[in-house]
Amino acid sequence: MPSTSAPAALLTLYDRETRQGAHADGPDDVVERVGRVVRRTAPAHGWNGVVWSGFTSAEEADAAITEQIAHCTARGLPFEWKLYAHDLPADLGRRLVAAGFTPGPDETLMAAEIDALALTAEVPDGVRVLPVTDRTGVDQVAEVHERAFGDDASRLRRQLLDALTGTPDTVVAVLALAGDVPVGAARMELTPGTSFAGLWGGGTVPEWRGRGVYRALITHRARMAAARGYSRLHVDASPRSRPILSRLGFTELTVTTPYVYAP
Repeated sequence: MPSTSAPAALLTLYDRETRQGAHADGPDDVVERVGRVVRRTAPAHGWNGVVWSGFTSAEEADAAITEQIAHCTARGLPFEWKLYAHDLPADLGRRLVAAGFTPGPDETLMAAEIDALALTAEVPDGVRVLPVTDRTGVDQVAEVHERAFGDDASRLRRQLLDALTGTPDTVVAVLALAGDVPVGAARMELTPGTSFAGLWGGGTVPEWRGRGVYRALITHRARMAAARGYSRLHVDASPRSRPILSRLGFTELTVTTPYVYAP
């Protein structure tokens, strides 16, 4: 079932609420607007980077790039410029590369109005979905992440534990368990005062893929978001998850690319 909002209108709302109006995700995060840039500064295990830019000229963009490089270099931490395909100037990605940033894989920004989604996915037989509330649950989320994506999850473990203990109203994490074995995990980031909840980190261990675990985790989080007063969802979708999200009713809005600077 398609969203009832046009993609352009959803994208405009997303930019205004989640990028220009970005909020700190943890107790030690700082979000600030510096000129035509909104950036987030966090501890070493957190996410540091630019979430929005609104340049009116190439010269303005180049000056801001230089300023952000100086900011991250002074802190000695990797810094990500999260670039969206509709950001200006049109060659901003090329300018970032020329300044020393390295682009990562593209992802597709998708969004939906919750009440327009086809939330009919049932939990597979033998699987239950439970909220994560303690360190044991966080460790299980990290275990699933490492098995599903092949990444080290030490930073994720620290970030999630910090959020659950310091700002529990900004994050939800869930586990899919087959018996007592974690087979899927996902989280949802919440920004009070906005209409969007963000879906992140949805992953299923290899032997359980194709059985509906990922869809069940989307449904579970969507219903939790609606119960907390959120009306829309957004997700940075990989090529693997994009077809599933499309079938559920998510709309493709734009492409996003992470550009990372490592001082």
